[in-house]
Amino acid sequence: MGRKRRACLALLCGLLTGTSAAAAVLVVGPGEAITRIGDAARLAQDGDTVLILPGTYRGDVAVWTQKRLEIRGMEPRPVLEAAGKSAEGKAIWVFRNGSFTVSNLEFRGARVPDGNGNGIRFERGELSVEDCVFDDNQTGILTANFNDSRLSVRRSVFANAPRDARLPHLLYVGRIAHFSVEGSRFHNGFRGHLIKSRAQVSEIRYNLIVDGPGGGASYEIDLPNGGDALVVGNVIGQSAATQNPVVVAFGAESHAWPGSRLRLAHNTLLTEGWRPAWFLRTWPGRLPAGTTVETRNNLTAGFGTLTTLTRGTHGGNVHLPPWILDPGTFDITLGQSSILRGWAGLPSAPAGPLAPTAEFAFPLGTRRLEAPAEWVSGAFQSTELPLDGSSD
Repeated sequence: MGRKRRACLALLCGLLTGTSAAAAVLVVGPGEAITRIGDAARLAQDGDTVLILPGTYRGDVAVWTQKRLEIRGMEPRPVLEAAGKSAEGKAIWVFRNGSFTVSNLEFRGARVPDGNGNGIRFERGELSVEDCVFDDNQTGILTANFNDSRLSVRRSVFANAPRDARLPHLLYVGRIAHFSVEGSRFHNGFRGHLIKSRAQVSEIRYNLIVDGPGGGASYEIDLPNGGDALVVGNVIGQSAATQNPVVVAFGAESHAWPGSRLRLAHNTLLTEGWRPAWFLRTWPGRLPAGTTVETRNNLTAGFGTLTTLTRGTHGGNVHLPPWILDPGTFDITLGQSSILRGWAGLPSAPAGPLAPTAEFAFPLGTRRLEAPAEWVSGAFQSTELPLDGSSD
């Protein structure tokens, strides 16, 4: 380790240990007392911080059983490569039951015989994932089904589902209390869905959920058990090779949550194929009585329908022909000269949680958004794709 990096690490360790007399900082990596992540998982105590040095950790799988723990990768981002190994036959990492924060790590190549190998298997508690990459896993993150659990994902990438006969989902959330994802990117799915959430509450905001020319996913967002779903400020794009015309699905299966509702606002929904897309499909017969669906100020581009076949409250949604926006080159904003910016039918100002307070910023993250004098439909009020996503 270089002198400068070691000095920075020593300073960081001092800052971290200064926050709690009982907490320890465990440093993992080449040349350290702990060289394997699996050993750190056995040694760490509640409240500790685990720092993982840069490098590729092959087959170094782990089960984390602590009640409270922070795990952080140092720059440049460490890579955790499954290399044919798995913890408990499930995942690269398994989190048993506690409050965990995971940041700046890449999980790659998870495979298990039953076809359900995960970068992370989250079983119970609270998990916060930030600035991570999940690449070429049978499922990036999979949660169990405990209705007191919570999952938060920010500024992370889920990509490159395996090309096999299984149904790999990039992110699969079980029947938990709360799920949120923000400022993240999903692309190159295959047969499965980009995001599948069975959570009681799902908040999906300011993400780039675009399968891309190399993708062949089914749904981009699947909310099979309904729930209280808020989908705001996303770019959601279906590839020409999609397995299914539906882009956002709500209530496709039974066992829906009581009090289900869907609020879809200020999203840009795209399809790249010539087959008409079903931008939003709901299954009223499988959802509980009183379920509400509201769509506001969404922008769709490409052949397809958003609300024609959907019961609910709709307003301010605008449809564009397929050649106006180009997801392949990320030309997905309305320029300053767009006729929609001076259109007499400008959408009304959204209220409450339907009003975006940020925009996705390429390549990852979000940029704060001040309420404009006049709103336009879609995920961007900016005239150009925001760059350099922040950590706000």
